[in-house]
Amino acid sequence: MALENQLYENQTFEKTICPGHDLRLKEFTRCVFKKCDFSGCNFSGSRFVDCRFQDSNLSNIKVDNGGFQNVEFTNCKIVGVAFSALKSLLIEWSFRDCLMELCSFNDLEIRHSKFINCVVKDADFIHANLAGSDFSGSDLQGSNFQNSTLEKSDLSKARNYYIDPTKNKIKGAKFSYPEVLALLRPLGIVME
Repeated sequence: MALENQLYENQTFEKTICPGHDLRLKEFTRCVFKKCDFSGCNFSGSRFVDCRFQDSNLSNIKVDNGGFQNVEFTNCKIVGVAFSALKSLLIEWSFRDCLMELCSFNDLEIRHSKFINCVVKDADFIHANLAGSDFSGSDLQGSNFQNSTLEKSDLSKARNYYIDPTKNKIKGAKFSYPEVLALLRPLGIVME
């Protein structure tokens, strides 16, 4: 199915396969994407408002100057996406049961984001404002939190994270035992 229009509203796209296509400057409002393959597509300048992605592949998409407002991603594969290129004012999203690898969230104002039961592997959160975000149940192996704000965030039941409390703001954040002991690693403390 070719996406030739600029505006799409209240539509469901199921099993749409168009890897590598140029889908710049489009607007999707209240749309649902089920089992779609958009890998390698260029969504630069495109906006998604009140949309849902389910069981879809969004690996290596380009999102420069785009926006995701009230967008839900469920059971999606998202690899190699530079979300840091988004317009920061146009971001409100949630991720549930997603595989997210090698993604960049640097310099973004993404308060209250939800990453529930996701694999967020080797992602960069440098200078990101994640205050009030929810990472519960997620695997954060290799993800880089540096000069980020995680105040009042929920990292309970999150695992494999490395967060240096001297280089990130974590006041009021929730952690669970025994994973919370990882906060001591940067201090060079030996635990036996």
